[in-house]
Amino acid sequence: MDAGLKRDLEAKVYAGERLSRADGIALYESDDLAWLGRLAHHKRTELNGDRVMFNVNRHLNLTNVCSASCAYCSFQRKPGEKDAYTMRIDEAVRKAKEMEDEQLTELHIVNGLHPTLPWRYYPKVLRELKAALPNVKLKCFTATEVQWFEKISGLSASEILDELMDAGLESLTGGGAEIFDWEVRQHIVDHACHWEDWSRIHRLAHQKGMRTPATMLYGHIEEPRHRVDHVLRLRELQDETGGFAVFIPLRYQHDFHDSADGKIRNRIQERTTMAAPAESLKTFAVSRLLFDNVPHVKCFWVMHGLSVAQLSLNFGADDLDGSVVEYKITHDADSYGTPNTMHRDDLLDLIWDAGFQPVERNTRYEVVREYDKPVGLAERRSEPQKVWA
Repeated sequence: MDAGLKRDLEAKVYAGERLSRADGIALYESDDLAWLGRLAHHKRTELNGDRVMFNVNRHLNLTNVCSASCAYCSFQRKPGEKDAYTMRIDEAVRKAKEMEDEQLTELHIVNGLHPTLPWRYYPKVLRELKAALPNVKLKCFTATEVQWFEKISGLSASEILDELMDAGLESLTGGGAEIFDWEVRQHIVDHACHWEDWSRIHRLAHQKGMRTPATMLYGHIEEPRHRVDHVLRLRELQDETGGFAVFIPLRYQHDFHDSADGKIRNRIQERTTMAAPAESLKTFAVSRLLFDNVPHVKCFWVMHGLSVAQLSLNFGADDLDGSVVEYKITHDADSYGTPNTMHRDDLLDLIWDAGFQPVERNTRYEVVREYDKPVGLAERRSEPQKVWA
């Protein structure tokens, strides 16, 4: 990067000026990772100090049966395939209640677009989950699923959200975003929900009082300019609604060749290379710097690994998601060693070890409990420390 441009960008960041599309592309072109990290960490510290948020949550994927065949997805199955499944409502409740003793605060539910499951299944399962766990927040369904519910029910998205909220829905999830730019999207997505509908549905959710997450799937066939475009669309929508609580860059995953049925469903992996740790850290940093009106940036540790998750806290991230328990969408694709479950104590140790203060939150990013600040480096060096893979 030209030294003068580098000085100009740094001056804009420290002055709190909004970065432009050209600025974002220039930041991605920089190979000075330490400099990018310093700028992003400055912005992150201005917003959130040395605090790192997490929650105790449980991911549930009620069905992997899906009418779509998105090119990057290893999770979806067609009706009749050997490992296709759809949970009964009592099974979903049983799995959720397994976490009750750990003071679970959130259920995170994302599913395939099941071609024959009736619309009424979805509000019913929320009502049963809420009755079984009344103090647990329900963060459920992507905008893509809501658009699918419009198709199978004949109801509008507004009517659907009203019914789901009446059943206990606290927030949508951020999925279905992938990359919004059609130049890329037409090659990776096989469903009808694109930027226009994704933004319409989240705008509706914000109007109804929800605070939702936004995501970006990076590291496949997109280029940095597509990532910048993606973030700027979300930033503009946030200017309008103020309803996004967090931005979550999600690392694209290759398929696991030894899948149970021997099939490789990821049709783009032969022409892709998964993002290396340095690229992930750059993406966190540039996202934090561009998305100046969203309060939090999350590293979903399942997709990045624990070491990169810790490093990301110095590159703009201030949230590590939660305990997760079971995340089939990623673990059906990869074999890269991330655990299925991180308990509260594991998350506390991970955050302390990275030198930050853990703060447990709920779905709306309200503080549940603040924990002690990390032990000083000199004191930690005095005894052996856990090494995170």
